[in-house]
Amino acid sequence: MSHVGDELNSQPECWIRAAEEAGRYGGCLPTPGERVAIVGCGTSYFMAQAVAALREAAGQGETDAFAASEFPRGRSYDRVVALTRSGTTTEILDLLGQLRGSTPTTALTADPATPVTTAADDLVVLDFADERSVVQTRFATTALTLLRAHLGLHADAVVSDARTALTTALPEGLVDCTQFTFLGRGWTTGLANEAGLKMREASLSWTEAYPAMEYRHGPISITTEGTATWMLGEAPAGLAEQVGATGGLWIEGTLDPLAELVRVQRLAVAVAARRSLDPDRPRHLTRSVILAP
Repeated sequence: MSHVGDELNSQPECWIRAAEEAGRYGGCLPTPGERVAIVGCGTSYFMAQAVAALREAAGQGETDAFAASEFPRGRSYDRVVALTRSGTTTEILDLLGQLRGSTPTTALTADPATPVTTAADDLVVLDFADERSVVQTRFATTALTLLRAHLGLHADAVVSDARTALTTALPEGLVDCTQFTFLGRGWTTGLANEAGLKMREASLSWTEAYPAMEYRHGPISITTEGTATWMLGEAPAGLAEQVGATGGLWIEGTLDPLAELVRVQRLAVAVAARRSLDPDRPRHLTRSVILAP
């Protein structure tokens, strides 16, 4: 089995541990009422989008999500939270350096023996979810689980759904599709973005991602026989029927949306295998993006 295949299968156990440990970090994670920005790069940016939407919807305070390179320097926040698996990503370290002394910062990382340890004011270490694969799976979902638990939004049913996602067969014909569109609403829009990225990284698939209500404003025009549209979360009324009328394959997630993302990870590995690709060696990618000074 590939590293990514092995790592994605370990997610239920990682989520259990993250939920148990969330209480340890209460002093360095956002408190209700704080104005917060959450930043990341690539997969971590999409997890930031999900967390930001969850926190605002829970009424815990204004929360923005940014790619680290696009952080608005003129805006003030009570805390900035950075997600970085490697702890070495150039844009994250640059931003944390610029914020030092002016804005409290917290970094969630898998490796404390990296520059992020001294770049951030506070550190949350998820070393048990670190990965050998370039393609992120369990670190991203484990970080999101810890933050969901911190918000009081994690439940044992999420772990049960993840186990179901790992043991049930993928829908018939899905692996053979030539194009994949992922849809979300609210916090699951970030998950849809991540689902599209995972498919591109691991299997070089043609994928797109949209807020579900935006899908009908143009993107549905590419949907036809041999394509798949996957809804993460509750679908808008009538959308399944509209996709069915195009001849495209409609997949409506019935599990917790984070567990549905696990199913997408499995699909990415399966499509890679069908195309004789190695998901542990994605084209043009490295585990961390470190830019020359």
